[in-house]
Amino acid sequence: MPSDDAIINAEFPLLAKAVRSQGLGLGLLAVAGLLWVGAAVLLAMPYGDDNECPAPIASEYVHDRECVEELDWPLVTALFGGSVPLAALGAGAYASGSAVRRVAEHLERTERS
Repeated sequence: MPSDDAIINAEFPLLAKAVRSQGLGLGLLAVAGLLWVGAAVLLAMPYGDDNECPAPIASEYVHDRECVEELDWPLVTALFGGSVPLAALGAGAYASGSAVRRVAEHLERTERS
């Protein structure tokens, strides 16, 4: 007996494409979220050779020149910067997939009637 996915793919390719688009969007949003978590961890944890520098977001003493130079700011910026296009693409893919899915489900119902 064929699975539900096989039936959807064979009978309603538009619906299958919409489901894939939604899945891609959620995947991209998940990756963007992981990048945000990674950047937040870097900003919330003490750093340095022996953790002598306090966390940047939890301390007023972030203007110590040695500590500021020791934090890997390009990595933090890259994590935040990399998450932006992934989040935008993920939101767009999920939204378009949702719209196409609604249309495909409507077409499916009208074909059955």
